[in-house]
Amino acid sequence: MVPGRLHDLLVSREPRHALLAVPIVLIVLVTVIDVLAPPDVHLGPFLVAAPAVTASFAGPRATGCVGALAVLAQSVVAAVRTNLADLNHTFQLITLILMSAFVTSFAARRERHEREVTRLRTVATAAQEVVLRPIPARIGPLRIASAYLAAESEAQIGGDLYAAARTEQGTRLVIGDVRGKGLEAVGDAALLLGAFRGAAHRQADLPSLVAFLEGTVSSDLDDPAASTVAADDRGEGFITAAVLDVPDDEPILRLINCGHPPPLLLRHGRVVPLETRHPAPPLGLGGFAGTEFSVAAFAFEQGDIALLYTDGVIEARDRDGTFYPLAQRVAGMADKGPGTLLARLRQDLIRHAGGHLGDDAAMVAIERLPRPPLGSPGHP
Repeated sequence: MVPGRLHDLLVSREPRHALLAVPIVLIVLVTVIDVLAPPDVHLGPFLVAAPAVTASFAGPRATGCVGALAVLAQSVVAAVRTNLADLNHTFQLITLILMSAFVTSFAARRERHEREVTRLRTVATAAQEVVLRPIPARIGPLRIASAYLAAESEAQIGGDLYAAARTEQGTRLVIGDVRGKGLEAVGDAALLLGAFRGAAHRQADLPSLVAFLEGTVSSDLDDPAASTVAADDRGEGFITAAVLDVPDDEPILRLINCGHPPPLLLRHGRVVPLETRHPAPPLGLGGFAGTEFSVAAFAFEQGDIALLYTDGVIEARDRDGTFYPLAQRVAGMADKGPGTLLARLRQDLIRHAGGHLGDDAAMVAIERLPRPPLGSPGHP
């Protein structure tokens, strides 16, 4: 077990051990009051609350021990007030034993369920690390930060995707959003990411790369054996994507937008959407097989930050139904680099959405750094 997970496990166990004082104090109070109460007052039935409360946060062993302690306390009350053969106390003891056994079995089932959920989370985390690999913080003359926000608290990965690949001339990046949710969306995202990583350094120019991605996605969506959706839904799947090429030796950014929200360029406190004149249709729409992918070039100078994002960011709503004003919010957040930008943006987005996003959201921030001198260790 890695140190971080061990620390999290220990931190999660400490509050549970502290909570064990609650049922123990309850047993002591009920026992003392029952012993001192008048003969016609019986508080023994309240002792069943102790193991019931314990089962809500502790395992079967602790629950069983608290139940045994409650039975012992009821026996002490019976011996002090009358005797163990008293019919009233006998029925109280039998009821307490049965209820303790019931809640102990409940605690055992809950603990097994928690272990299953933990294993599922581990598998999901491993899948995320394989499919959606973390982008390095530094690639050539670029400093990069990325963030993924899942709409469901238990989910680790969905249909949003991003990746970066190093070439001889520069760096290529892709960000996209798969139509749909669930395992089908994860499979399509993995397909596109695999095609991008395999072809980004082989295709000479950006249109060839995007054409290859389009062919890969379209061929998979048209294959009946590769899809688990109904036949009527085949062909309706697609992936919106923005594919970028940032050369090392030129202060520009080349972009092909395939139906994706336009990236934002942050420069000296100003925010400029990188709108393309001839956007391409989303990847996977077979009816546009003859589409020509035209490249749009934008100035990308030292200190500039390009923000890539999916529609889960701009479609996040607050309580009044207002969409998240991304361009307005990021105008004053880029003073300390992409990492700080995404950290602030993530907090602000969650706050705007009231702590729950309606859709997955992915963000990538890219900053061009000063080019190191030729021959230095940092030179590409």
